[in-house]
Amino acid sequence: MIRPQWEWVFDDAEGRGLEQPVSPVFGNQFDAEQWLGETWRELARQDVAVARLMHDGTQVTAPVPLRVP
Repeated sequence: MIRPQWEWVFDDAEGRGLEQPVSPVFGNQFDAEQWLGETWRELARQDVAVARLMHDGTQVTAPVPLRVP
C-alpha cells in the first residue's frame, strides 16, 4: 500500500519557487500543518514568502503567506 505524501513548497516574494529550504514529507495533512505552525518564523527568515501544501503533487490548500511581525 502506498501512503499519501504531504509536503510544503515555498515561494519567494516575487512568486518564484525556492529550492531551499526543503520541506519534510508527512504522512497526513495534520502533521504537515502542525510543522508549518512550528517553523514558519524560521522559514520567513530564510526569505520564504508563501508556503503551499501539496498532496501527492497537487496543491490542496490556499497559499499561506509567511510574515515576521
